[in-house]
Amino acid sequence: MPELNLVLLGPPGSGKGTQGERLQEDHRLPYYATGDILRAAVKDETALGKTAKRYMDAGDLVPDEVIVGVIAERIDSTEARDGFILDGFPRTTPQAEALDAKLKELGRAVTAVLLIDVSDAEVVRRLGGRRTCADNGHVFHVEFNPPEREGVCDIDGSELIVRDDDKPEVIRRRLDTYHEKTEPLVDHYDQLGVLRRIAGETAPDEVAEEIRRTLATMRLEQDEAV
Repeated sequence: MPELNLVLLGPPGSGKGTQGERLQEDHRLPYYATGDILRAAVKDETALGKTAKRYMDAGDLVPDEVIVGVIAERIDSTEARDGFILDGFPRTTPQAEALDAKLKELGRAVTAVLLIDVSDAEVVRRLGGRRTCADNGHVFHVEFNPPEREGVCDIDGSELIVRDDDKPEVIRRRLDTYHEKTEPLVDHYDQLGVLRRIAGETAPDEVAEEIRRTLATMRLEQDEAV
């Protein structure tokens, strides 16, 4: 594949960030978490960053066209010449359509959308079990990485708390939003023939290996088609 333009899709807690970092290491591609590049544009005071800041300061949602513009600035750069990994955008079908149109303007297209499939119950188990150090933000998990003493940070001895984002009722609201707004992207990208489903409930190493196999198969299929 001449370039590898990837979108990571999946519910909160599916492991997109973990897999994005591994893909970045494997393929030496820039990894764009949308929130990070939006904040960077604001900090750098780019024209689009200034526009985004006006909406953010007013407490309003940043319009899709502004976000797509900020992303396009990164995509249309030397560092993303061979491809990119996009996490956190698009979140809705209109955003996906706007991204498709912008990429077409740049003579590019999404190579693959990796849907990391995780059930709602598993999301609640993963996120609901997190415990965060009140003083310095160290993260533990009651099942996967428990502290030596319950409720106490191993590193600095401060109290471990459940963040608001990790409370079950908040997790379920986030899942409802995902199913309503983001899940329709599955059909959108499936129709474009670029969706690839990845079983996300296995260990992170196994998920990463399935992604590697999936991309290798895509490369082989493309080579055979040439």
